[in-house]
Amino acid sequence: MAQRTGLEDPERYLFVDRAVIYNPATQADWTAKKLVWIPSERHGFEAASIKEERGDEVMVELAENGKKAMVNKDDIQKMNPPKFSKVEDMAELTCLNEASVLHNLKDRYYSGLIYTYSGLFCVVINPYKNLPIYSENIIEMYRGKKRHEMPPHIYAISESAYRCMLQDREDQSILCTGESGAGKTENTKKVIQYLAHVASSHKGRKDHNIPDSPKPVKHQGELERQLLQANPILESFGNAKTVKNDNSSRFGKFIRINFDVTGYIVGANIETYLLEKSRAVRQAKDERTFHIFYQLLSGAGEHLRSDLLLEGFNNYRFLSNGYIPIPGQQDKDNFQETMEAMHIMGFSHEEILSMLKVVSSVLQFGNISFKKERNTDQASMPENTVAQKLCHLLGMNVMEFTRAILTPRIKVGRDYVQKAQTKEQADFAVEALAKATYERLFRWLVHRINKALDRTKRQGASFIGILDIAGFEIFELNSFEQLCINYTNEKLQQLFNHTMFVLEQEEYQREGIEWNFIDFGLDLQPCIDLIERPANPPGVLALLDEECWFPKATDKTFVEKLVQEQGSHSKFQKPRQLKDKADFCIIHYAGKVDYKADEWLMKNMDPLNDNVATLLHQSSDRFVAELWKDVDRIVGLDQVTGMTETAFGSAYKTKKGMFRTVGQLYKESLTKLMATLRNTNPNFVRCIIPNHEKRAGKLDPHLVLDQLRCNGVLEGIRICRQGFPNRIVFQEFRQRYEILTPNAIPKGFMDGKQACERMIRALELDPNLYRIGQSKIFFRAGVLAHLEEERDLKITDIIIFFQAVCRGYLARKAFAKKQQQLSALKVLQRNCAAYLKLRHWQWWRVFTKVKPLLQVTRQEEELQAKDEELLKVKEKQTKVEGELEEMERKHQQLLEEKNILAEQLQAETELFAEAEEMRARLAAKKQELEEILHDLESRVEEEEERNQILQNEKKKMQAHIQDLEEQLDEEEGARQKLQLEKVTAEAKIKKMEEEILLLEDQNSKFIKEKKLMEDRIAECSSQLAEEEEKAKNLAKIRNKQEVMISDLEERLKKEEKTRQELEKAKRKLDGETTDLQDQIAELQAQVDELKVQLAKKEEELQGALARGDDETLHKNNALKVVRELQAQIAELQEDFESEKASRNKAEKQKRDLSEELEALKTELEDTLDTTAAQQELRTKREQEVAELKKALEEETKNHEAQIQDMRQRHATALEELSEQLEQAKRFKANLEKNKQGLETDNKELACEVKVLQQVKAESEHKRKKLDAQVQELHAKVSEGDRLRAELVERTSKLQNELDNVSTLLEEAEKKGIKFAKDAASLESQLQDTQELLQEETRQKLNLSSRIRQLEEEKNSLQEQQEEEEEARKNLEKQVLALQSQLADTKKKVDDDLGTIESLEEAKKKLLKDVEALSQRLEEKALAYDKLEKTKNRLQQELDDLTVDLDHQRQIVSNLEKKQKKFDQLLAEEKNISARYAEERDRAEAEAREKETKALSLSRALEEALEAKEEFERQNKQLRADMEDLMSSKDDVGKNVHELEKSKRALEQQVEEMRTQLEELEDELQATEDAKLRLEVNMQAMKAQFERDLQTRDEQNEEKKRLLIKQVRELEAELEDERKQRALAVASKKKMEIDLKDLEAQIEAANKARDEVIKQLRKLQAQMKDYQRELEEARASRDEIFAQSKESEKKLKSLEAEILQLQEELASSERARRHAEQERDELADEIANSASGKSALLDEKRRLEARIAQLEEELEEEQSNMELLNDRFRKTTLQVDTLNTELAAERSAAQKSDNARQQLERQNKELKAKLQELEGAVKSKFKATISALEAKIGQLEEQLEQEAKERAAANKLVRRTEKKLKEIFMQVEDERRHADQYKEQMEKANARMKQLKRQLEEAEEEATRANASRRKLQRELDDATEANEGLSREVSTLKNRLRRGGPISFSSSRPGRRQLHIEGASLELSDDDTESKTSDVNETQPPQSE
Repeated sequence: MAQRTGLEDPERYLFVDRAVIYNPATQADWTAKKLVWIPSERHGFEAASIKEERGDEVMVELAENGKKAMVNKDDIQKMNPPKFSKVEDMAELTCLNEASVLHNLKDRYYSGLIYTYSGLFCVVINPYKNLPIYSENIIEMYRGKKRHEMPPHIYAISESAYRCMLQDREDQSILCTGESGAGKTENTKKVIQYLAHVASSHKGRKDHNIPDSPKPVKHQGELERQLLQANPILESFGNAKTVKNDNSSRFGKFIRINFDVTGYIVGANIETYLLEKSRAVRQAKDERTFHIFYQLLSGAGEHLRSDLLLEGFNNYRFLSNGYIPIPGQQDKDNFQETMEAMHIMGFSHEEILSMLKVVSSVLQFGNISFKKERNTDQASMPENTVAQKLCHLLGMNVMEFTRAILTPRIKVGRDYVQKAQTKEQADFAVEALAKATYERLFRWLVHRINKALDRTKRQGASFIGILDIAGFEIFELNSFEQLCINYTNEKLQQLFNHTMFVLEQEEYQREGIEWNFIDFGLDLQPCIDLIERPANPPGVLALLDEECWFPKATDKTFVEKLVQEQGSHSKFQKPRQLKDKADFCIIHYAGKVDYKADEWLMKNMDPLNDNVATLLHQSSDRFVAELWKDVDRIVGLDQVTGMTETAFGSAYKTKKGMFRTVGQLYKESLTKLMATLRNTNPNFVRCIIPNHEKRAGKLDPHLVLDQLRCNGVLEGIRICRQGFPNRIVFQEFRQRYEILTPNAIPKGFMDGKQACERMIRALELDPNLYRIGQSKIFFRAGVLAHLEEERDLKITDIIIFFQAVCRGYLARKAFAKKQQQLSALKVLQRNCAAYLKLRHWQWWRVFTKVKPLLQVTRQEEELQAKDEELLKVKEKQTKVEGELEEMERKHQQLLEEKNILAEQLQAETELFAEAEEMRARLAAKKQELEEILHDLESRVEEEEERNQILQNEKKKMQAHIQDLEEQLDEEEGARQKLQLEKVTAEAKIKKMEEEILLLEDQNSKFIKEKKLMEDRIAECSSQLAEEEEKAKNLAKIRNKQEVMISDLEERLKKEEKTRQELEKAKRKLDGETTDLQDQIAELQAQVDELKVQLAKKEEELQGALARGDDETLHKNNALKVVRELQAQIAELQEDFESEKASRNKAEKQKRDLSEELEALKTELEDTLDTTAAQQELRTKREQEVAELKKALEEETKNHEAQIQDMRQRHATALEELSEQLEQAKRFKANLEKNKQGLETDNKELACEVKVLQQVKAESEHKRKKLDAQVQELHAKVSEGDRLRAELVERTSKLQNELDNVSTLLEEAEKKGIKFAKDAASLESQLQDTQELLQEETRQKLNLSSRIRQLEEEKNSLQEQQEEEEEARKNLEKQVLALQSQLADTKKKVDDDLGTIESLEEAKKKLLKDVEALSQRLEEKALAYDKLEKTKNRLQQELDDLTVDLDHQRQIVSNLEKKQKKFDQLLAEEKNISARYAEERDRAEAEAREKETKALSLSRALEEALEAKEEFERQNKQLRADMEDLMSSKDDVGKNVHELEKSKRALEQQVEEMRTQLEELEDELQATEDAKLRLEVNMQAMKAQFERDLQTRDEQNEEKKRLLIKQVRELEAELEDERKQRALAVASKKKMEIDLKDLEAQIEAANKARDEVIKQLRKLQAQMKDYQRELEEARASRDEIFAQSKESEKKLKSLEAEILQLQEELASSERARRHAEQERDELADEIANSASGKSALLDEKRRLEARIAQLEEELEEEQSNMELLNDRFRKTTLQVDTLNTELAAERSAAQKSDNARQQLERQNKELKAKLQELEGAVKSKFKATISALEAKIGQLEEQLEQEAKERAAANKLVRRTEKKLKEIFMQVEDERRHADQYKEQMEKANARMKQLKRQLEEAEEEATRANASRRKLQRELDDATEANEGLSREVSTLKNRLRRGGPISFSSSRPGRRQLHIEGASLELSDDDTESKTSDVNETQPPQSE
């Protein structure tokens, strides 16, 4: 395969294009759509994708047309991944089911691939066309290759068998089975062709000739040719055209090809089985007989036709349909090929001619015609020309042949007599001879071929056997041939199962795998025993052989004996109805098969006319005589006719040991074949017919599935699924699935087994799902599909992560570029603006002119200073770069380790979760199965008790039937004797009548002659007198015959009367037996699967019942232990699931936070400089809020709809209860008649009452415990409500605090406006204010991002409230900070600015003052020019700020209005969380905008004041300079130089201030980044919370589906019980009809009627009590529903459980009432039977006293029953209340669990925030503190030089310290909150554990209550069984009354008191009893059959 360059034409039908299969698109499509298989009537199965699950049903969408359909979940079958498409070995499929097998076969078939492996099988589908895959090139391609190296092919099977034979020296076999037309014969020919090519002796061995052969050259290579030519000969004589197949083999064959040590063919042998010889004499419509007949008639020449006496096609009766040609074939050419093949095989001309003569003679047999003689039944041959032709061909005498046919000699005693044959007997004998002749010819032909193929001188070392035999056949009615074929296939399937078991065992042992070995071959043993068992009890074939020895045996007696012997066998079934055409059924592995036993005895004996057989044995033709040489072993006519027992016995003795039946011969040959096959290594080929139209490319799915089931492929797959069908070599497993465990295998070399073990450990698979061998790893079915899904998900995650990294990198790159552009633009703008300001300033011009001169003087100093600075900067840079690289390397390593750990943890958690889910499903399934098993075991015990009763009755009936059968046999013998006498007398009478008729004819003739011959009267008078005397004698004889005829007619009449009476009795017995058979059949159908060993243990049933009671006690104890263990497992499982969920959440939070952090960073950076984007976001959020409102409204609507559905269900439940109440009323009416029937149950019911009292005491104790638990749960629920109320109060407090904050904000704004007026005088610090404004805008953006976060977190009201509280605290802190800052600024203004009080005036005055000041400065000196321009610019910006402030005032007023509106809406609509969130978000957004602007203005004011101080100081210096200049005009240059120096010093100060401001900006940016991270974390936590909610919903849905499934199973069981009870009711109704006939004779029924009326009144009173109790139950149920309606909002997730409990309650109520109904009906029947018993007047007197006593006891029992019913109702009510309380507690627990999970999430979030804040604060503020300390040091040095700058530095230090304090305060607040949340979380966890424990205890109590309820149900069923036993006793009493036998009153159970009334105890004489019983029998009407 690896060397192929392209797919050539033949290889297209062998190889699969793997590129199409491994297409990633199909793989992704399969993963995304969740494709499955659903049943389809047209296609068998169709692909569909799961859309949603609704309880036990699933909504699917068909992949073909997109239609949607609802399918039951159990009907869905998993689909394999596309990797397994067109797989060559279906055992490798990870999902082994019928749909996958059929789909794989269909795909391969449509692609031209007809061969597919299925484990040991090679499945072949007939292509109905010639494929180019059988040429010598293909043979060479497969030669020497292993099976797995090449695609599936029959040549691969042949090659593997051949190689195994040579290597292992073990004989091989290839088993080809299948339906007719499936291609068995063709594949057999291909096997022989391959072996002849591969193992041909003439290719390499020229010297291997036979030395003794007269023709040594002929055998040179001839053996292989002869082996190939044997097929055409066998096909001509053994194949025929059928409806399904034009060349169908009508026999099975086993071809044994012998090989020598070197592997060359040295001989062959052929064995045949089950030739369909009946085809030689008759054929179905459109079918032909064997090919040789048509070939001979078409291809024989004239000379041959004359020798063989051949005629036309239509002249032969045995050619039923004349000549039917086969399309594409010519019989004439085929005849020549057959003749040529015979010559190659070494047939002589004489042998061929003799064979063809026999073929012609078979056709001639059919042309012999017999005619019934006129007055007798004897057959005659009117024309013997055909007989002459036949005798000429077979070498017999014609007269002897006709005599042997018409009047054969039969041995009677010691003498031989000739017996005349009827026409039917003669026709049967001729057909039997024709079939036997052809069969012997075929056997001789096979023997002759074997002789030709045998090479005795070349002994074979080993052989390969090829078995070509018909597959399993299931027709509408099947006969003896189908039984033999199916028996063979059972044995072959057993061989396959055993072989597969052995191979699996060897594979597991070789790989060192522990596995419980199961011999699957034993599954088929019961069916094989049923067919072949010789005795104890005998099987079908043994019984058939036994019947063949009896003379009176018929097919009917055989069937009766078979039913009697094997009636209780698990694989045997009787026909359900008498009308069934089948006589019996056998359950084979492929299905149930109906058999019709017509002519089985004849087919088994295969009788022949031994007279003709002797003639054939003595034939003059040597060939014919050789064919009939075993004539002494045939079944003769004396064995078939059965004239007398003595004759049969003598014949039997003479031929004992010689006569062998067909069944015996076939069984022996099959035994030999199976022994041969067991000694070989078998290879299995299963041929399949795709359609019945013989069309290529069409495949009928249902037909193929039936064949797969019949030929054992699905059985093999079933065995595969028991073990570990999927096996992968270590290297392949590691290569494909290492991606799921990336860090499990360390780097470097590692052994494949160790690597796989590490991977499996990392995957956390269930140990039951895999085994690790020595060279490969084994998996259960379905595991690889799961791994494939995980692999696809992993690859998609990796690709998505890769794409996200790429996009993030590109976005960051673009963003950095834009940032650089932005900063460059700012620099350009700043420089341009500075140039525009300075270009007209005179000092600037002076400076620009003087600067070049100054630069020259100080150029070297500046260069030196610059060089020093450059060196320092370079050193710092290298140091920082080294540290940066080291930190980056460490950071990269930590990131890689973190990613590896995260991936490992994710994979482990996912695998762990899946394994846990699977384990949970398996545990649930195990629990369900154990419950079902418990119920079934209890049912089995009940059915065993019933079966014991029925067996006793059956034995009695069988004894009675045996007596009747003995009487019938005696009558039958007498009747047969009379019949024989009648036959002989009738023959004599017929002869006499014929003679009388002849005499009358003669007499008439004589009278006419007398009239005509009156002239000769005298001459003939003497003759006339003699004739008259003869006539008188004849008349006397006739009178005698008439007397005899009248006597015989009287005898006939008597015989007919006796026969009619016997038939009547027989009909009665048949009716009774049919009733019993129906009952037994019903019981067998119910207990069919559990009664495999019942037949063996019928005798030991009494002891087994005693042991069963002990075992039930042990079983109950074990079940209790199992329940306790299951409860513990459930606890551990819940803890495990909680741990797993927390682990999953942590991992998902990490991953989601990292992804969302990157995304939010990019979004944040994009939206930093845009406000329009914020407004768009705001509008989008408003739209989202509106959508959420709509969603909330839809949820409310859905909730209302659900409430409506619950109400409707409640209404339907009430209607059902009312109907059940009416039924109960009707049943109560029947209960009145139950008194007399419960007499014998008194003691038993008393015992049961005691048991029930104990159960009641236990249930009362449990109820009290549950009540206490319920009270505790109520207290906890009230505590939860109190906590909820506290939360509501907290929200209201938070709202009030928010209002306070808004007022504080308004005050802050007012103060900000006031200080903004002061800031107008500080024009000189414009750039600083601008930078501060930019900083504040960034803060505003950060706050807007926080607003966005708060908008996104509107789903959870509690989280929103907490965030509001945090926001309020932050605002308070910020307000306090602002107030402190404002106070500082006030102090500074009061201290330093006493001269600028006029600045507090209005805006215009301030502007005018600034202008006046600037004018005065301009007048004083030109040096103030720069300050004037800066003042103008600042003036413009302050105008803009005042406009903005006005706008902000308007916004504040609007905000106040909106806040008021918001408060009103919050008060009105607290329930609508979406609206509330929207208004709150708006208010917060606008408040924060005001806050940011206030902060910016306050900071601008501070900076302006500081700048003002600086400018005042500079102004003073300038004034001093001006004064100096004015004073000393001479030193102008010097002053200019000093001015320049002071200017440079001022510039250095400005630059230092700028650097400090930039550092502060960096710190602020860092804090903003921390805030952003916190916001991203919050968003991620929110997403995680939503995902958790979704998973919890899915878990709830899963629980709901499981509960619904359980309910449906319980409903199905209830339906089965109802059906069974309905059948019982039907049988009881029949008994009621019989009893009503007896009621007509009752005279004293009035007293009983009065007593019944009294009981009716009592029961009516009881009924009223029941109604009252039912009304109470309804009232309680209404209260429960009211509570459920009140708590609907809390219990949405648990509605399914409530509904399930209600359904269980209704089902239990229905079951109880149904049981009561059955009890009432049984009571009715028993009452009727009791009244029927009083039919006998004498018995009535004696029984009245006893009845009175029993009535009293019955009344006591009735009262006890009423008490029990009351207790039962109370217990059911208690169970209902407990169920409802349990549901409420579950809902509360669910709610608390949700709250706990939410608190856990919050706790985790806060912990994460706290850690991040601590780390960020520590790292950042350490850096800031160090930087500030360095700056402080520098400032102190500068203060030493410049004392004036120290004040500014101190201010900066104080400012940073204040910020640090604020941040530390925030951190401490957050820590306090975290501690509070921790405490709350611990409390919630403790409370949750307590609630969980209480819930588990409540569930245990509920399970115990359910167990007690089931126990009560079982006891009620026992009572009903007892009633049924009484009804059966009534029926036996009825039968005995009819027969006048002894009457016995017995209970259904041993140990009860019995009342026997024998016939002797009655005060009547025998005559009286006989007369009365006869009267009863006469009055009884005849029963229907």
